[in-house]
Amino acid sequence: MTAAATEPLLKARGVTKHFPIRRGILQRTVGVVQAVDGVDLDVMPGETVGLVGESGCGKSTLGRTLLRLVEPTAGEILFQGRDVARLRGRELKAMRRDMQIIFQDPVGSLDPRMTVRDIVSEGLAIHGLAPGRQRAAKVKEILQRVGLRPEAASRYPHEFSGGQRQRIGIARALVLQPKFVVADEPVSALDVSIQSQVLNLLVELKREFNLTYLFVAHNLAVVGYISDRIAVMYLGKVVELADAAELYRKPLHPYTMALLSAIPEPRPGARHQRIVLRGEVPSPINPPSGCRFRTRCPIAQEICAEREPPLEMKPGGHLAACHFAGTPIA
Repeated sequence: MTAAATEPLLKARGVTKHFPIRRGILQRTVGVVQAVDGVDLDVMPGETVGLVGESGCGKSTLGRTLLRLVEPTAGEILFQGRDVARLRGRELKAMRRDMQIIFQDPVGSLDPRMTVRDIVSEGLAIHGLAPGRQRAAKVKEILQRVGLRPEAASRYPHEFSGGQRQRIGIARALVLQPKFVVADEPVSALDVSIQSQVLNLLVELKREFNLTYLFVAHNLAVVGYISDRIAVMYLGKVVELADAAELYRKPLHPYTMALLSAIPEPRPGARHQRIVLRGEVPSPINPPSGCRFRTRCPIAQEICAEREPPLEMKPGGHLAACHFAGTPIA
């Protein structure tokens, strides 16, 4: 493998997104919501990196920040070696063609006043691609590829089911043939019976179009099915990162252990130990000192409040941010 082939498609270093809290008539800033706080992440060409965590941990904000749908507060985002945060005008527009997103809400993300043809072809029109009949042919081709009939192009979003609407969203993202796609919880709003169909479609499209995914979800079972590597987020920070199979086999961070213990056992009558985390997730406005997970961690000690554990390599090839990584939870 050449050196160029081993370079990440996307490299994030110290990515931070803080949302200011403003109050009063003068709208003075009185605090910040630390949605994403110093995240490092590499995504290699052709791989799927799963990003998992509880609701409110910052995973969707991170995905949107990497695409510059949300402006980063600090940090560096390199896509194919170019700093995304520094791009302007035509350069930024050209970059957006290569970086697309599949939104979580298959209803709210589609304009109800536009036909499916207009929704899917909008990106082609913006970038001046495939004029005239070529554009119509591309729309027809991508709709068929995601499992929709060609006649769907003349209909409106309200005429489709939730799963079909999400397929429209996938078609809109892929019609530009992007290199990198953020899938922001693309199956969480769908019926369980439909989720597997959409997941299988995403896997097939990845192979066919040679895509690279950042797959955001709160369900480790779903993430494990589609991902090559998994990053676990808690309160704005990545606390563990490892190959999917290795993470399932031997998690090192107590938060990851708790998430895995919540996955239902598929075998009837089988039992496994459930790790129940006590207390509520702290506020991102005023996170705990030291390790942010320590207020709910069953193995926390005094050092956890005094010093924040760095995300560093542990035995077994995991990156984990824990002073006592790998310690069993009784």
